[in-house]
Amino acid sequence: MPESALANKQLATILGVLGHPLRIRIVQELRQGERDVNTLQQCVGIAHSGVSQHLAVLRANRLVVERREGRRVYYRLLEPSLADWLIEGLRFLEATEERYDALRHAVRQARESWGATPLRGGNGHPGSVGAGHGQLASGLDAEE
Repeated sequence: MPESALANKQLATILGVLGHPLRIRIVQELRQGERDVNTLQQCVGIAHSGVSQHLAVLRANRLVVERREGRRVYYRLLEPSLADWLIEGLRFLEATEERYDALRHAVRQARESWGATPLRGGNGHPGSVGAGHGQLASGLDAEE
């Protein structure tokens, strides 16, 4: 079991590093190949220092490596399959959204067949009846 615990810990660390949207965006850009900080800055749309800080986190966790050429520093994914793994994550999200859409539709149809009116809460939005009431386990309003 210790090997499994070590692998789980490392995976949790990687997921934590990738837990920032801009780092995912940087990985997405590096999927196309090696990039310098200036190119990444233009693609991501944040300050040079911000890109450098995110790259430092990715580099410290061995997700990217650097290559220096004069004053320029180029970055690439250490393991390009990392980007493919994130694409698989998008497929998971797509499937999840389809399930939630189907559930929302089914709830709406059930309410209509029972002659129920949409739930109204304090803010006047359907499905929001206060602190957590009328929400699906996902946190999505049943009437969205």
